[in-house]
Amino acid sequence: MSMSTQAESAAGPSQGVKAPSGGSAGHEVTSVGAEIFLAEPRGFCAGVDRAIEIVERALTKFGRPIYVRHEIVHNTYVVNDLKAKGAIFIEELSDVPPGATLVFSAHGVSKAVQQEAQARGFRIFDATCPLVTKVHVEVAKLHKEGYEFIMIGHKGHPEVEGTMGQLDSGIHLVEDEGGVAHVRPAQTAKLAVVTQTTLSVDDAAGIMAAVKARFPQVRSPKQQDICYATQNRQDAVKLLSPQVDVVIVVGSPTSSNSNRLREVARKLGTDAYMVDSAEELKPEWFEGKGRVGLTAGASAPEILVQQVIERIRALGAVAVRKMDGIEETIKFPLPKGLKA
Repeated sequence: MSMSTQAESAAGPSQGVKAPSGGSAGHEVTSVGAEIFLAEPRGFCAGVDRAIEIVERALTKFGRPIYVRHEIVHNTYVVNDLKAKGAIFIEELSDVPPGATLVFSAHGVSKAVQQEAQARGFRIFDATCPLVTKVHVEVAKLHKEGYEFIMIGHKGHPEVEGTMGQLDSGIHLVEDEGGVAHVRPAQTAKLAVVTQTTLSVDDAAGIMAAVKARFPQVRSPKQQDICYATQNRQDAVKLLSPQVDVVIVVGSPTSSNSNRLREVARKLGTDAYMVDSAEELKPEWFEGKGRVGLTAGASAPEILVQQVIERIRALGAVAVRKMDGIEETIKFPLPKGLKA
């Protein structure tokens, strides 16, 4: 794939280290960002890899244009790259001509959107992350058993709209602990919780505790809805943040999981900033900083990380080290009709 993880040659030789010794207090400050420490894992997850590959394979097989409902993933670079290859991103299905090929984004869509797309006769490929699909399947299964739902997530996020749109009613959105008090289910004997997959693990746990306090009989998800990649990247930032003076997160403003990485670092008391590209870096962020931590959201390609490294090098960084972390080997299958 054109945007898959690239070798770290641009960063210079990587050195595997579990963590640099010493905390942030007492760091020896030399120049602007003396060392860069790369979080591991970072960047593309299996769901994002799969979604991008679906669009690229559809373009190869059926030719341009390929229509995509919503941004395939929330990253400006990825979207612009696919636009250049012939993808057209739309929000309304009425903007797709009859007989066209349509791809649903990685965030998933509501039942209403699925039904409308089928009624319009499009050739459809579903790039919904399988971990989001798992939540949809759980909602459908428990709904048949008479359950209502509390969904923990961010209002207006396409994944939340897609999951809540699996039902006509009986699913209540909660964005924070305070919102739990306002939930008014029709009954509480059968009440279940589902979550957006890209939340802060700690924030979701706090909201879940508030839900259980109010509804003691509530059914928790059988498995943690927050995806493995989101959790792994947050855990890597938790390891990284206390060891550095500033954390840079590569990710677009619309990316939920990227925003959560910045929040995790800041909650640990480390200065943290998020950038969509190297051009957004500000020299003053690195003044007096001896160690710079660098990570990327699950929808940010490695090429952007390498460009950020080069920019920080130009500001005075003299070394790049890669921290040890979990190696992700998960790969999701492609839809029928696009497999090699």
